[in-house]
Amino acid sequence: MRLFVFHLRAALFWPPYVERKACCLSRLLDEGLNRFLARLLLRSELSVAERDAILRLRGRVAEVPRGRELVLPERPVEQAILVIEGLIARFDQMNDGRRQITALHIAGDVSDLHSVPVPVPAWGIEAAANSTIALISHDDIRAAAVKFPALAFAFWRDTVVDASILAKWTANLGRADAATRLAHLLCEIGTRMEVAGVGGRDDFSLGLTQAQLADTLGLTTVHVNRTVMALKGLVGLSFAGGRVQVDNWPALAHIGAYDDGYLMLDKDAAAQEWASIS
Repeated sequence: MRLFVFHLRAALFWPPYVERKACCLSRLLDEGLNRFLARLLLRSELSVAERDAILRLRGRVAEVPRGRELVLPERPVEQAILVIEGLIARFDQMNDGRRQITALHIAGDVSDLHSVPVPVPAWGIEAAANSTIALISHDDIRAAAVKFPALAFAFWRDTVVDASILAKWTANLGRADAATRLAHLLCEIGTRMEVAGVGGRDDFSLGLTQAQLADTLGLTTVHVNRTVMALKGLVGLSFAGGRVQVDNWPALAHIGAYDDGYLMLDKDAAAQEWASIS
């Protein structure tokens, strides 16, 4: 059994979320499910019935503050987390309590869809910023996948994208310098925000602290600060009040050696590939 150091307040006061007023629940859940469906449709062809099955999923909507732990390593889970607003982080934790953020999830993402077939995760999930989420039962997701096999493939493709992003992050952590890591991350999050309809690639909300950026990029907070200042001069980067703005996005993409192919956003190519094997 691996040993982990957790924040006692989060561990003692489980479940770690506050529910919103009942009048808002249905609207917020519908908004989140529509964004999740749009994400699936980027890479999968779904029938009207299959789309309706996604939109009919029910979940418990809740607000979670920055830093609140939602999933703990090696603790069984029975619900998947749909991000409605904000930013959710997946993390691994060292025995001494230090963390490495291994994924960032934005509105429309289900941050732990892979927990449906494997409900005892080896990683944790926390709110990287004040966020609104929906907790959707694994049983309901499984039932939809069993009734509509095309949804099972759509969920599978979605987790493949998460794995592709993780592979790219791993390569950057192992081989890229600080400026390349940060530039690439900002390009990726901006692209994903733009596709999800919650920002532009050169202007979007990213409520990460410098300490969280350090945990994402494998750097110290001092190094992150220096890198932000360097990019400010090179590409006109503004990173203040939780908002990222970039004057020269092509230059940022060049510094980050950024190519969005690993995000698998080419729906036409995905559809052609699926048609060839179905």
